[in-house]
Amino acid sequence: MKALKTTAIKTLAALAAASALSWPLAAAAGELRFWTWRNEDKAAYAEFFKDFNKQHPDVKITFEAFEPQNYPTVLSTAMAGDKGPDVMMVRAYGAFEAVARPGYLLELNESNVPGLTKLPEPALKGQTLRADGKIYAVPFATQTMLIIYNTEIFARVGVKPPETWDELLEVSKKLKAAGVIPFANGTATAWQNETLVSALLSSQLGKQFEADIVSGKADFTDKRFVEALGRLQDLAKADYLSPSFSGIDYPSSQQLFSSGAAAMFAGGSFELAPFLKSNPALKLDVFASPVLKKGDERLVGIFLDGGYAVNAKSANKEDGLKLIRYFASKEFGEKFANTLGNLSPIPGVAFTDPMLKKVAELNKSSMSYMMAVHFRYQEPSGSVLLQSGIQKMLAGKATPAETGADITKGIATYYAPFKK
Repeated sequence: MKALKTTAIKTLAALAAASALSWPLAAAAGELRFWTWRNEDKAAYAEFFKDFNKQHPDVKITFEAFEPQNYPTVLSTAMAGDKGPDVMMVRAYGAFEAVARPGYLLELNESNVPGLTKLPEPALKGQTLRADGKIYAVPFATQTMLIIYNTEIFARVGVKPPETWDELLEVSKKLKAAGVIPFANGTATAWQNETLVSALLSSQLGKQFEADIVSGKADFTDKRFVEALGRLQDLAKADYLSPSFSGIDYPSSQQLFSSGAAAMFAGGSFELAPFLKSNPALKLDVFASPVLKKGDERLVGIFLDGGYAVNAKSANKEDGLKLIRYFASKEFGEKFANTLGNLSPIPGVAFTDPMLKKVAELNKSSMSYMMAVHFRYQEPSGSVLLQSGIQKMLAGKATPAETGADITKGIATYYAPFKK
């Protein structure tokens, strides 16, 4: 069955890539082809493009979306065949480099996108090619890893958002006793396991741990990491995740939370809008990962979601740059954030949604979503190692120490500071 599923996915990717190559080599003058993996945002982009056309009425933009899992293959294949879009959404970090490294993207700088370098450094890092230190895309959103909770359930059970890990365990115990699932999260969808680590354990790991990992002073066998994983394992052993969590995938976890069956969801700020769309009656709030002891710094994990780039071989680069400059504007940042419920990294953006305001405030005390930011450039990626390691650990097939050792061993195959 697994082999058949893999074959089907590869076939779909090949068909999508073939479809992409059917595009003409270049769009007509004054026409831009815009590619993305987010078909669900089509209506929003129609509005964004209307705003853009108020200043540039002669530029026609065609929106084309592809399945998220196929998008990297479709985009790379089309770009390699000189039949890619004029402007496109690109991923961040390692996935970004896969498109930027071959020279497919136009370099962006202060001269062609004024104000670009005024964007926050962490956001620009995700769209900077490490080989030359140049920027090739305008960041479009940052995401925050935290805990989302149902305020009505908390009030009904008589619990408050916890500050410490012990308080989190006590809140979870009371919720379970009241017949409520504490956390909706399951572990069947691999990437959700990385989410659990960042959303729940960032405050316990801390900024210094991240700095030590990056410098090579520590690796993932470090006591701070192993003990934090142990506490996550205790949470699972106490049945505070979804029932039979090993078999619960991401859509099922979302349903448990949006239906009101679970009180908390360890995830990203990107979950807020879909939860409320699924159930507008939900009353939600967020809090940062709990600390070990009161007085410690509470942290959220943050990462760049992606950016907007121009095809270096586009026949309409000047019009493409006009659109990119619009994407880099405060006007667009505010419309993007308040329409799609995502945090724009553009300085000075005002959020009308109280929840976005709160997430932006939490972001002032943060560390990186570590594996995505630092270890998704080579194989085996840190994310794959962490995801599979946590999946195995929470299923009772590995200890926290073994998990840390396996992650370190995998990353050490290419990361010099770990080669001791």
